[in-house]
Amino acid sequence: MWLLRYIWAGPYTLLGLVIGLPCLLGGARVQVHTGVVEFHGGLAARLLDCLPLPGVLAITIGHTVIGRCPAALDETRTHERVHVEQYGRWGPLMGPAYLLCAAVVWLRGGDAYRDNPFEVAAFRVDP
Repeated sequence: MWLLRYIWAGPYTLLGLVIGLPCLLGGARVQVHTGVVEFHGGLAARLLDCLPLPGVLAITIGHTVIGRCPAALDETRTHERVHVEQYGRWGPLMGPAYLLCAAVVWLRGGDAYRDNPFEVAAFRVDP
């Protein structure tokens, strides 16, 4: 069953690797923790500054996580693993489903990030 989840989330994991691997040339480091490839530091950390969420510590893309530093990965690991599981469940539909939820929440006057059901589930496990 776990192999099917890796395959189902594979397109996003590949995207995470395509983003993360070149970061190694910009000083990032890589590690594998509980079956998830984690990039941190260097260019990986600077990429997070480009996101519309100021101060974000890490982001999950399939079975990859891009984080600011090892401490940020440690701090967010439980939260980000919820997203890894969501990618395993939703597979290629994860991106569109996440964005659709964000849009619906925003149109209803909520916070597109904090009130997004995908984030609510992750914050419920790791506030």
